[in-house]
Amino acid sequence: MGKDRVHIFDTTLRDGEQVPGCKLDTTQKLVIAKRLDELGVDIIEAGFPISSPGDFNSVSEIAKLVKNATVCGLTRSVKKDIEVAADAIRHAKRPRIHTGIGTSDSHINFKFKSNRDDILERAVAAVSYAKSFVEDVEFYAEDAGRTDNEYLARVCEAVIKAGATVLNIPDTTGYCLPEEYGAKMKYLKENVKGIEKAILSCHCHNDLGLATANSIAGVINGARQIECTINGIGERAGNTSLEEVVMIMRQHPDLNLDTNINSKLLNDTSQMVSEKMGMPVQPNKAIVGSNAFAHSSGIHQDGVIKNRETYEIIDPADVGVSESSIVLTARSGRAALAYRAKNVGYELTKLQLDKVYENFLRFADQKKEVVDSDIHKIIETSDVNLASLA
Repeated sequence: MGKDRVHIFDTTLRDGEQVPGCKLDTTQKLVIAKRLDELGVDIIEAGFPISSPGDFNSVSEIAKLVKNATVCGLTRSVKKDIEVAADAIRHAKRPRIHTGIGTSDSHINFKFKSNRDDILERAVAAVSYAKSFVEDVEFYAEDAGRTDNEYLARVCEAVIKAGATVLNIPDTTGYCLPEEYGAKMKYLKENVKGIEKAILSCHCHNDLGLATANSIAGVINGARQIECTINGIGERAGNTSLEEVVMIMRQHPDLNLDTNINSKLLNDTSQMVSEKMGMPVQPNKAIVGSNAFAHSSGIHQDGVIKNRETYEIIDPADVGVSESSIVLTARSGRAALAYRAKNVGYELTKLQLDKVYENFLRFADQKKEVVDSDIHKIIETSDVNLASLA
């Protein structure tokens, strides 16, 4: 039996660009959009067209460029927003309008100073109007994570009748626990009439570090789209990380879920986005961080040298990393030193290794990391016969 397809909705160019200091110009956005299309994302949220002339132009140019993915423009539940977005994406091969409104009591009472019935009417009106421009309309229920499930189901049922093809259930504030978010998706699958006509989508923020876990809980419970960004960039603490959810589904075949993503491009894409946005990737970032496949503990190094799978559940090549890194520090053991010495041309016997290792430890205690040039110095200043090492 084939695996269920989970659509990857990339919002790096919209939600990701909302990070302070990460503004991109149109040329940079086009480079990233082209790569996202090559990567295999299903939907590219190209921007918020009404927000500025520059963003409108970027969305329009991306719509012309992208060959495979759906190109999506974000709007509020405002007619002018929808008209401008429709104009911006009119050249797309697969256009989508993403419209919606806040549905939590907090948003209804304080942001809109309104009531539930009025919000429901505005949601339906927005979807109906968007549907007059494009066939593919996604509706977002902002702050769905803190929205009463019964009311959320009412809204979802109403917008499906109005023509929504995708229902975005955002955990806008990153508040939900995974079991809570998963249960919300399950409730909607079981209680929304006509739910089979729409795809449920996860859009999770990382305020409590749960965005990835919540998105996976969402797809386990019936969602079939995940909204995410490269490197997990986004508002405040960020969004769901594309590379994380893709590799979780790939490493857990028992979930029976997969995507169209070419994972071998993940590392290079991560570096591209980091450079264009001036947003460094933390070294310990899962999948694409510089330390993701690096080992400095002697016990770990010995295990990886003997069999990579001892301490690595992902083959680095699967995400575009050439090889694991054996990093020499004062915590490294003899196996790691012998391995790295062999890589630079020295075959050490056990007796020679013991002598060199003593010198190595003295050297390593003075440095954070021992590099290849240091290995030559260490061996040359050790009491061993260099002629026998060649």
